[in-house]
Amino acid sequence: MQFLDEKTINTSKVSVRSTICNDSDRCPILLVEDNPDDILITKRAWSKGRIKNKLYIVNNGEEALEFLYKQGEYSNAPTPGLMLLDLKMPRVDGFEVLKTVKQDAKLKRLPIIVLTTSNRDKDIQRAFNLGCNSYILKPVDYEKFLEAIETIQKYWMTICEIPLL
Repeated sequence: MQFLDEKTINTSKVSVRSTICNDSDRCPILLVEDNPDDILITKRAWSKGRIKNKLYIVNNGEEALEFLYKQGEYSNAPTPGLMLLDLKMPRVDGFEVLKTVKQDAKLKRLPIIVLTTSNRDKDIQRAFNLGCNSYILKPVDYEKFLEAIETIQKYWMTICEIPLL
């Protein structure tokens, strides 16, 4: 049996996977949100929180799926490292986006954070049953919203290891 000493551990190579979302250029974030006020407050929180990851915004589930599958005007879209998903949207709702993404062999590992105003137990259960990775209620207070966005960034982009897609 072989044991690694402290020197060996400290000099071991860091994998590309462990730095993928610390590299803001390589880990864009997709916001799927239909409410213009929520989009504006998210952009402000992004800026105030000094989050470096590029934020892409689509306004409904249909556009989210086009973005993820690089269709239409999104043919050159990057593959996001993380998705912030509202549930209640026109055309295709967040539940359908979750279902589609989590059933797709290439996209199913994409971390999806539901960011919504719905605190209905039925919605929370359904979102987790469909494969969301986290469910966060949108705070009404701006400072609390900013804190939520900064916490998302710290956990998902700094602490957490996210798989490559």
